[in-house]
Amino acid sequence: MSTFSILRSSLRSQLHRSGIRAAAGVSIQQQILSSQRLMVTHHRSFSSPPAESHEFQTETRQLLDIVTHSLYTDKEVFLRELVSNASDSLEKLRHMQATGMAIVDPDVPLEIRIELDEVTSTITITETGIGLTREEMISNLGTIARSGSKNFVQQLQQAATTGVDPSKGIIGRFGVGFYSAFMVGSKVDVRSKSALAENESLSPKVWTSEGTGTYEITDLDDGVRQNRGSSIVIHLKEDYWDFINESRIEKILKRYSNFVGFPIYLNGNRVNTLDAIWTKDPKEVEHDAYVDFYKYIANAVDDPLDVYHFRADAPIDVKALFFIPSFHSEKYGMGRMEPGVSLYSRKILIESKSPDILPEWLRFVKGVVDSEDLPLAISREKAQDSNLIAKLKRVLTRKFIAHLSKMVKDDKDKFIDEFYREYSFFLKEGICQDYEFQQPLAKLMYFETSRNTGKDLISLDEYISRMQPEQKDIYYIVSPTREAALNSPYLEAFDKAGVEVLFLFTAIDDFVMANLDQYESRKLVSVEKGDIDLSALKKGDDNEDDDESSSIYKSDRELSPTELIEFCHWFKMEVGESKVASCTATNRLSTSPAIVTDNESGAMRRMMRLVDTSEGNRDGIPLPKQNVEINPKHPVIVGIYDLKDKEPTLARVLAEQVYDNCLVAAGLLDDSRSMLPRINDLLVCVVNGAKSQGGHKADSSSSESDSDNESKSAEGKKE
Repeated sequence: MSTFSILRSSLRSQLHRSGIRAAAGVSIQQQILSSQRLMVTHHRSFSSPPAESHEFQTETRQLLDIVTHSLYTDKEVFLRELVSNASDSLEKLRHMQATGMAIVDPDVPLEIRIELDEVTSTITITETGIGLTREEMISNLGTIARSGSKNFVQQLQQAATTGVDPSKGIIGRFGVGFYSAFMVGSKVDVRSKSALAENESLSPKVWTSEGTGTYEITDLDDGVRQNRGSSIVIHLKEDYWDFINESRIEKILKRYSNFVGFPIYLNGNRVNTLDAIWTKDPKEVEHDAYVDFYKYIANAVDDPLDVYHFRADAPIDVKALFFIPSFHSEKYGMGRMEPGVSLYSRKILIESKSPDILPEWLRFVKGVVDSEDLPLAISREKAQDSNLIAKLKRVLTRKFIAHLSKMVKDDKDKFIDEFYREYSFFLKEGICQDYEFQQPLAKLMYFETSRNTGKDLISLDEYISRMQPEQKDIYYIVSPTREAALNSPYLEAFDKAGVEVLFLFTAIDDFVMANLDQYESRKLVSVEKGDIDLSALKKGDDNEDDDESSSIYKSDRELSPTELIEFCHWFKMEVGESKVASCTATNRLSTSPAIVTDNESGAMRRMMRLVDTSEGNRDGIPLPKQNVEINPKHPVIVGIYDLKDKEPTLARVLAEQVYDNCLVAAGLLDDSRSMLPRINDLLVCVVNGAKSQGGHKADSSSSESDSDNESKSAEGKKE
């Protein structure tokens, strides 16, 4: 047993016998660390050669301070950085073995082992990779921002002696990741032994620094075993002793390094058991593997609705694996979802749920994007080139939309029933937000129409194919329900002309049509517009004359031009000039007395009311003046005209009701309860009128009966 081991064993025995727990406010871990330092000092005094002391290069103190305190936003990434360095070391060794170079202990497996020591408050990360000589320690560890991995890649690119590019597996590029250990460590030891057979005679070295601008290199003690490769020992600062927790370290490893290409063991247990299937050829991946991977990255219990696995080579080489979940959570009132795609570089997590990889409207997509050529910020927590990332976002978005189009071609019914009905809101959001992709997204939109049923949806392309040759525009109506749309007075002229109308049911649909404006050079026009002319279109079958139910809407006369001008002026004055901007005649109505046109969207108005958070605004959002179009042939309009001089009060009440009916049809009446008193008054008038008419009939019948009796009596007397 070595002197070091004897002293360490003696210390533990003394601590155990004395029952030390805490003395003078100093914890047992502090006492152990202090005693250990004394042991090491005592041991080196008689068994170790003098240490070589070196200074870091110019401005190293400032750079170390930046790396230690300012560069990384999350302290736990030190483990990601050191595991990445370990993976690079193993990748270099694997390349050397592939090229036939002589390696020490070639049968030793390529792996990474992490050990946690609660007694000494240390974390030890060991890899069986390439290792370092004394000169390499000075060159690579003694110089901030000098990357051995970067130099290795450059050498490979210059040599280009093999058909395989091993640089693709190299993660580190900046050379500062190693110094992240000083964020949590008061001292860092690097024990290393070169893997090259030509260096086998060299004794293992240990590099030691407290991150204050100097470091020491000395021979490794005989009592400390170091096989091929390197071991990094981090002596944790007291504030970070909580990292000596196996479950926490395992969680960090699974988050950042779960797909590293070499086995990672934590206290002897394998941590990374999942394969980075996005790096494989899609033909080699089984469906069950996709399902398992989706459930892992999305933390889901359902199977994915669809999988999209592809590789893009512009603007940079990218591997991507996207999943469409079978449902989304926003519709259940659980709040806005976070982005679902994470950014990786060489299987190492760079940014979880990155907001920069896909547009916000694709936040329902789960998956991974990995690029071996992606330029990263020096902290490797963010992509560095924002312009390149913007180009990458456009490429990925374009490919995903193309995949959705392929889903339509492969199985339209499945696309509509399973995807569109679940995710149409996100596509509509994309049309409103993403001008570049408006037209491709519009091709994926499906609608109910005045001709088809609620189950049979059609696309805009299908709508155009069914248009009459003379029809130039695409017409739509926004309504809360299909029944309300079918009964809308705005649809009367389109039904008569045989023109199909798209049915929209949500507030966002209005925004979609306003933002889209046109499709395939055809304007998208609301049926509530006032300047619609359907006279050039072929008339459909008009059986209105044969329909007895519509006969009640026919008047025996029509208002003359003079009467029409008089009525419109009277209507505007009685309803109120603050409500009516204009009153004109229209020939687009048949069963309805009037409509308002060119009005604001009712759906949009309702949404504005929902988001209005101002207090004290009891009257709501003011309604602008409306353009009223009346049907001069309708019996209600003709009847009001006849009553306006005979019964002015009743005529005014009827006019107000006609105006409110127009607002209801347009979805603009904020509170229909305001009509109740007026409707009750009208009902009273109707009932009283019916009673009066019934009384006259009874009196007439009685008179006729009396006359008959008198006639019979006179005849009897004559006989």
